[in-house]
Order: sequence, then C-alpha cells, then structure tokens
Amino acid sequence: MQKREQSFGIQMLTVQPDAKPKGCAGCNRKIKDRYLLKALDKYWHEDCLKCACCDCRLGEVGSTLYTKANLILCRRDYLRLFGVTGNCAACSKLIPAFEMVMRAKENVYHLDCFACQLCNQRFCVGDKFFLKNNMILCQTDYEEGLMKEGYAPQVR
Repeated sequence: MQKREQSFGIQMLTVQPDAKPKGCAGCNRKIKDRYLLKALDKYWHEDCLKCACCDCRLGEVGSTLYTKANLILCRRDYLRLFGVTGNCAACSKLIPAFEMVMRAKENVYHLDCFACQLCNQRFCVGDKFFLKNNMILCQTDYEEGLMKEGYAPQVR
C-alpha cells in the first residue's frame, strides 16, 4: 500500500494563563509562551514547528503543513520533493511542480507563456481566450481564423 501525502491545518492558539502548560512535540519542553501552535493533534512552540527542508517556521508561512515519508514540510518543499513536474504546452520547457501555472483543458502553461500564440497578447484574469488545435488564441485571432475557414462567428 502506497502512503499518500497529507496536508494538515495549523492553528495558532492563545495559552490560557491558568491552564497547565502543554508539552511541545518538537522539543519536549513545556510551552510557556503566550501563543502555541496546534498541528497533527499535537502542540508546538512557534519556533519548533518547522519545515524539515528549509527550516522555515510553518506557522508563519501559511495555515497548512504537509507530511510524507515521515517529514513535516512547507507547501513549496513538499511540491519540490514530491510534486509532479510537467512541460509547458507553449514552449515545451519543464515547469517545476511548485511554480504557478495556467491551465486550459489538459494543457499546462508557464504564466509568461499563457498568451495568444499568434499575436503574443498576454491574457489577464477574466480575458476570453480560445483553444483551437491545441493553440491558445485571443478572440480576434480566433475569429479571423474562423473567417478564413469560411465560418463566421455568431455575434449577439
């Protein structure tokens, strides 16, 4: 049976002054700080809950941690170590698993490559684009292509 990755939430809690101090899962000492973190059903000093690779404090980089192969990791290192890499549909170069991408159906693109493949117009959030014969096209180039093929787009 293959062990799957899991992501877990991190909660920051205020230590109640009258409560018995909790033990830290990282260093085994009592947590006497004002705040503590709760993750993986354990309590941690803010300094003790760190990524096994880059040593960043997980409570500061987000509200999620990842575990796999008995490692506690930040999202970036989890994806770098265990994420799936692929190739950009426009430039064919490798896209690292941790990099932000744009998707159109099964195709994946670098952010910089997500542009009309005829006129190089970059798309912004909310822009309309078309995928024809696995090419990303802006509306103008898509409609001009339809005209050349003898199909007039219907305008309402």
